[in-house]
Amino acid sequence: MTALRAWVRNGFDRAERVLDRAFGPDWNPLAQLGPIGWFLFWTVAVSGIYLFIFFDTGVTQAYASIEWLTKDHWWHAGIARSLHRYASDLMVVVMFLHLAREWAMDRYRGKRWFSWLTGVFVIWFVYLSGITGYWLVWDRLAQYVAMITTELLDTLGIFAEPIARNFLSPQSLSSRFFTLMVFLHIAIPLLLLLLMWIHIQRITEARTKPPRGLAAITLGSLVAGSLILPATSQGPADLASLPQSLGIDWFLLSLYPVIESVPAGAIWAGVLVFTLLLAGLPWLPRRREGAAAEVFLDHCNGCSRCVADCPYAAITLVPRSDGLPFTHEVEVNADRCVSCGICMGSCPSSTPFRRSGPLITGIDLPDRPLAEVRAEVIEAAAALEGMPGRVMTLACAHGAAAEAAPGRVVLPCVAMAPPSLIDFIISRDLADGVAVAGCAERDCFNRFGVAWTRARFERSRDPYLRQRVPRERVLTVWAGPTETVRLQKELGSFTSRLGAMPAFAGARSLDAEETAPAETEAAK
Repeated sequence: MTALRAWVRNGFDRAERVLDRAFGPDWNPLAQLGPIGWFLFWTVAVSGIYLFIFFDTGVTQAYASIEWLTKDHWWHAGIARSLHRYASDLMVVVMFLHLAREWAMDRYRGKRWFSWLTGVFVIWFVYLSGITGYWLVWDRLAQYVAMITTELLDTLGIFAEPIARNFLSPQSLSSRFFTLMVFLHIAIPLLLLLLMWIHIQRITEARTKPPRGLAAITLGSLVAGSLILPATSQGPADLASLPQSLGIDWFLLSLYPVIESVPAGAIWAGVLVFTLLLAGLPWLPRRREGAAAEVFLDHCNGCSRCVADCPYAAITLVPRSDGLPFTHEVEVNADRCVSCGICMGSCPSSTPFRRSGPLITGIDLPDRPLAEVRAEVIEAAAALEGMPGRVMTLACAHGAAAEAAPGRVVLPCVAMAPPSLIDFIISRDLADGVAVAGCAERDCFNRFGVAWTRARFERSRDPYLRQRVPRERVLTVWAGPTETVRLQKELGSFTSRLGAMPAFAGARSLDAEETAPAETEAAK
């Protein structure tokens, strides 16, 4: 399973690299699948509301009203119909690509199970919305869908009378049936919207809007497709005869030929097994994650920076409990914390310069505390001794730089490293420069690692990278798992530049530090 996941992940990464060149990292469609899905939902909803203005719910009037808006008013209502159809189909494609990508990136197990599980229910409600929509057209395809669906539902034995009887003859079907279908086609998307909202509840600042340019491209493509190949009906439904030749919407109705030819018991068993298997994936096997972040109140003043930076809404402010003169303290929800360490990197007390007492921060990872990271940095620096252009690499575990190498410290996320760690490495002469090698710029594994690191280095988000740190000695590289060649090229170029620079005048070795007067944190 691990090998298959890595193969699929690398496939996505290679495809995304191509799209990066075409759209740029911020507009990469594969990195914006979730927001695009939301955009398509609203496109379907708005176009559906517009179509309802022209729709008549009678048995004979339904088909006639659809034909009227498609042909007589093709330039607005007809385009809206095609847009409604193609946006629904594209939403199915985007939904399954999003599912496969999250699985490949291993962002569905452990503490992230909630979003995955709620996403399984979203899948079925998308299909239910699409199927009920096809019934409303009441053409030959709608008749076929209605007959197959009702016959399948009747096998459950939960209805007082078989509902398939409604489609035995023209006299058995009334306009009340279409009123019921309209109600379902409104109610199910509303429930779908509720599920989509629940789906993102454990995500801080969840992205529900794609970049405007990407949204415009998506909408423009759908409109162009609607003009080139408009959606049309397949002849009026006729309950006195059976449909013989039909064009199937393979995105929403692909299972109907299977349902028609396979016993109903096998279909229901397959649906149940598929749903249970998909819902149970986060526990097959369960992901082993590090311990949740731990708060040390003696070093926490309740500044809320970790609350703002946590990507998974795992940290909240609560009233102070230890009697110190602060109004709040932070509390970690262990059921949501994925141990990315971003909170540690945002804490103002996370500074490796401390020499008196143990190195304890306001919030830290029990399995990877800042004291341990500091020790790893010092150890990695020893491996660089004697090399020209010594480069210390702080590497994301999910990017191209994750493989062990001299002078490399691998972190769950590069935003785990507080900016003061960069200062520490350069000012203490542990390296001539620092390369922060994160995962792909288009989509950080921990959502905000790239954005927060950039903002800290640009001094637009606390904690800042100090001005005394020479920026020419700091390199940031964002490279996905298949971008090893580009990463090595940039690191090699950076090493050469550092080798041509004079020694940093402000650098001071750790040996010299031992004999120097102790500095206060404020003085630094």
